[in-house]
This record gives sequence, C-alpha cells and structure tokens, in this order.
Amino acid sequence: MKAMWKNTVIAQSQSTVELEGNHYFPAVSVDQQYLRESQTQSTCPWKGRASYYHILVDGETNTDAAWYYPEPKAEAAQITDHIAFWRGVQIISD
Repeated sequence: MKAMWKNTVIAQSQSTVELEGNHYFPAVSVDQQYLRESQTQSTCPWKGRASYYHILVDGETNTDAAWYYPEPKAEAAQITDHIAFWRGVQIISD
C-alpha cells in the first residue's frame, strides 16, 4: 500500500493495519520529512486520544491530514506506532 499526496509517496508498506476502512501504516514506513506536528487532538471512545500531523509537500500544507494514537486503548493495540491518512491523501494498492 502507498499513501500519496501531490504525486508524492508519503508512506509505503506491505503490512498496514486496516481498521474502520482506514489503512494504518507502520510509523517506520512513513517518510517523516513530509510530516509536521499539529496541536490538534481528538478522542475516539474505543481507540483513545488521537494526535495529528500536517503534511507538507512542495510548500503546500494539508492540515491535519495524518493521525495516530500515541497510547491507544487495549482494544486498538494493533495500531500502536501506526499512522493513518485522509483529506485527499490517496491510499493505493501496490
């Protein structure tokens, strides 16, 4: 699987975790040069508190387009150290 935005590969992995229709990529498979910390947080009743990243490619910012759970609840332990994408980031099967 690949996560792409602006014709740029942000993440690539053969071992994503699919949960609620989203592919969570292992953090080590994400090109960190495109991520910037966001102050945004949200809460999922069963996964826990999510934190976000902005994606920056060629001077353009996709606000809060990636998220992760720093300390997911036990029910969502499989997404520990994984990052998911939305807001126009295309998830493409290899």
